[in-house]
Amino acid sequence: NQKTKPFNTMERKSSYGVMDCEPSRKEVSVRTGGMNDKAARKTYTFDMVFGQAAKQIDVYRSVVCPILDEVIMGYNCTVFAYGQTGTGKTFTMEGERSPDGEFTWEEDPLAGIIPRTLHQIFEKLSENGTEFSVKVSLLEIYNEELFDLLSPSDDVNERLQLFDDPRNKRGVVVKGLEEVTVHNKDEVYQILERGSAKRRTASTLMNAYSSRSHSVFSVTIHMKEITMDGEELVKIGKLNLVDLAGSENIGRSGAVDKRAREAGNINQSLLTLGRVITALVEKRPHIPYRESKLTRILQDSLGGRTKTSIIATVSPSSSNLEETLSTLEYASRAKNIMNKPEVNQKLTKRTLIKEYTEEIERLKRDLAATRDKNGVYLSAENYESMMGQITSHEEHTSEYTDRIAAMEEEIKKVTELFTDSKTRLEQCTVDLDQKQQMLEETSKDLQQTKEKLSQEEFVCSELTVVQETLYNTAGQVQTSPTDANMTLFNIHYTELVSVEQHNSQIQQSFSQRMEGALSNMQRCVQQHGDKHHDMLSSYSQAIDFHVHCKCVSVPKTVLLLPSGATPQRREFVYPRQLEKSRSRSELLESLRRRQEELQVAMEKEHHQEEEEEDSLEDELSTCNESLATEPSFIDENLVFNESKRVPFFKVSSKN
Repeated sequence: NQKTKPFNTMERKSSYGVMDCEPSRKEVSVRTGGMNDKAARKTYTFDMVFGQAAKQIDVYRSVVCPILDEVIMGYNCTVFAYGQTGTGKTFTMEGERSPDGEFTWEEDPLAGIIPRTLHQIFEKLSENGTEFSVKVSLLEIYNEELFDLLSPSDDVNERLQLFDDPRNKRGVVVKGLEEVTVHNKDEVYQILERGSAKRRTASTLMNAYSSRSHSVFSVTIHMKEITMDGEELVKIGKLNLVDLAGSENIGRSGAVDKRAREAGNINQSLLTLGRVITALVEKRPHIPYRESKLTRILQDSLGGRTKTSIIATVSPSSSNLEETLSTLEYASRAKNIMNKPEVNQKLTKRTLIKEYTEEIERLKRDLAATRDKNGVYLSAENYESMMGQITSHEEHTSEYTDRIAAMEEEIKKVTELFTDSKTRLEQCTVDLDQKQQMLEETSKDLQQTKEKLSQEEFVCSELTVVQETLYNTAGQVQTSPTDANMTLFNIHYTELVSVEQHNSQIQQSFSQRMEGALSNMQRCVQQHGDKHHDMLSSYSQAIDFHVHCKCVSVPKTVLLLPSGATPQRREFVYPRQLEKSRSRSELLESLRRRQEELQVAMEKEHHQEEEEEDSLEDELSTCNESLATEPSFIDENLVFNESKRVPFFKVSSKN
């Protein structure tokens, strides 16, 4: 999310606006080329954009209200303001009281995120009707030291120790941090005023009330739930509201001595925060959380299981262009950080009582050891020094462990890269050998090609010389007298006409001989057909005669039978001289012989036809051979000369 503060009096006098906010499109455009160059721009896109006219309630409703519902559901959430000093981070997080006190905290339009959040927490939990408890703590990080702003002690220099949370791998525990129970919303504002009074601020040229430290306001909510089985569970949600000290240019802010050292520490912690954001975005194996107390506290909020929202505050003034671009770049990169929110584990009443009982027993043992003087006693300074050294050693050990893991991961990657490179090198060596062999073969081919090319060039040069000679000769021939050319033309033309006439005579003779041969063939075919027809007729008559004879022999045998009793009838019926017919076997034998004679006659006729066809084919082939052996009057080796594009033919003298 991005929020732009309005111009102050000094900025109106000495600078001009370089920023355009478009809340509807959720874009911020920054003019980087100066007042006259409006084309040079950088555009950034965020989840929400608030212009100079935005109200506190608008920021709260858009950013914090959705997160507050997640806290009541049991998630850990964080909202922190990031930006240049004097751009309104503290005003956004804490707000101010309207002059003359005409509004209450709930109704004050200048109230910030923290009072509005606590007010709404009590309203929501009261509406749900569940038992709950709200505890708040306010931690200050000043010059890389931790201080409790809600401590009942008046010693503002009492430092706190930071330890890793054994129950949460990415979480931390601040030893001795006071958690104040808030019973109602009216107590919230007194707590805020008490914490704000202890927070370190100072006046600089850039901000009259510049925060010189980071503050972390934590709200822890315990809510009781009853399951279907009647078991009581405790649900825990936590909200961290972080107000970062602003980055500043020491030269421009006018900070010297102590203020300059403060600014250096502030810038160092913010620089570490920027490196953490960069490492998370680039997914590096090692994230430098431990290089700053601020990044250790925000470790779970950056890349952990906490839901996080960042409010980037910027100035529209041209005098703060560099810081504005830096803030927008960081916020734009932080958008790419991927957290994995997880709901806090619900504790049963028995588990919670057990933890409290163990804590009470541990405190009792420490108290008894103190009273009985059976423990190890050290002065407070030595104890704090020893604990500081132990903490430092633990931090260094953890840091070295992370570095070793990162280096091992790096070594593994380098080893894989080396193996891959070695394999690729071997493959490249094989490819290089093949390429060298191909290069040698190509060089040989190139040498042979060059030799052939030189030979062809020599031949071409000789041909060019011959061509030029022929061209010159042709030119001389073309320049000879025209009468000689015409005489040659007439001679060759006469020869050509005689050749064509002789060819015509040969064609006519061939046509006549072919017509005669075809007529003879037609006559022979006709004669053969007539003979064949006569033969078939004779065969048909013979067969009819034979059949008739067989039919007549049957009635003759019938006449041999008696047909009357009188002499006249007998004389009439019986002939004087009886004829005896041939037997059946004789008739069959006669028929068989007749068939054989008929078959022999047909074969003879067929053989005669084949002989006639062969004679015709022989005559035709003889005719073709005589035509083929006819002497040609045309010379096969015709000579073609060219003189002024007129063709001439040389005729052979064979005829």
